[in-house]
Amino acid sequence: SQLVESGGGLVQPGGSLRLSCAASGFTLGGHTINWFRQAPGKEREGLSCISDDGPTTKYADSVKGRFTTSRDNIKNTVYLQINGLKPEDTAVYFCAADWTPFTRFCAVVDDWGRYPIRGQGTQVTVSS
Repeated sequence: SQLVESGGGLVQPGGSLRLSCAASGFTLGGHTINWFRQAPGKEREGLSCISDDGPTTKYADSVKGRFTTSRDNIKNTVYLQINGLKPEDTAVYFCAADWTPFTRFCAVVDDWGRYPIRGQGTQVTVSS
């Protein structure tokens, strides 16, 4: 079971990206998916979560209003839409999954280690 992130790249300030988190070897249905990022020299930061049921979405205050997470269980993929990119958004972006079937609750957390399934990350660089 693994997660594969994609969609990162070099973007100018103010631009947008849609990151994908694709599941391989398991189905995302029944899982809560969280997004994280880690900038150079900084701790990993929790960004968002999307629950299995509902789904419920939540965001860190630092990205609320610019980031949107969604899921397509048929495509076995979760997305993170990022608008209004800023240089401080430059980081490696990761997704992680936890088995939480029929759960409408999720929480944005910084503790990456609690998630049993984690991706390798995709680099986002915001620069002019």
